[in-house]
Amino acid sequence: MFSTRKPESQPSTPSPAPTRANGAASSSSSTAAGGLLSRGVSIRGTVKFANELLIDGEVEGTIDSTGNLTVGEHASIKGEIKSKSVKVRGTVEGDIFATERCELQAGCTLKGDIEAPRLVVDENATFLGSAKVTPKP
Repeated sequence: MFSTRKPESQPSTPSPAPTRANGAASSSSSTAAGGLLSRGVSIRGTVKFANELLIDGEVEGTIDSTGNLTVGEHASIKGEIKSKSVKVRGTVEGDIFATERCELQAGCTLKGDIEAPRLVVDENATFLGSAKVTPKP
C-alpha cells in the first residue's frame, strides 16, 4: 500500500519560455495565433494582415485585412480600417469598414463612420460619426 521508493527528482528551475525568431517570448495567449503591435510602437503607412492582429501602439495610415483586428486600449489609429471584424477599445480617427462585425467597447473613442453588417456599441463608448448597418445578402 505504501511505497518506500522516492519519487524521481524534478529540476528545481523552470525552463525558459520558448522564444520567437525576433527574441520575443511566445505565449499561449490569444495573440499567439495572431500578431501584436505593442504599446510604444509607431507605424506610418499601410498595415496588412490575414488572420488576427492586436494593435496597442500607434498607426497613421490604412489598415487592410481579411481577418480580425483588435484596437487595444492604449492604441491610437489615424486612418481608414478595412477588416472582417473590428473590436475597438482605444482611439480611432477614421472610417471603419467591416465585412462581418464592428464592436465599440467601453472606454473607446471613434471619430469616423462605420459600415458593417453587425454593430455593437457599449454604452460607455464615444462615437462621433454615422453608422451604416446593412445585413449581408
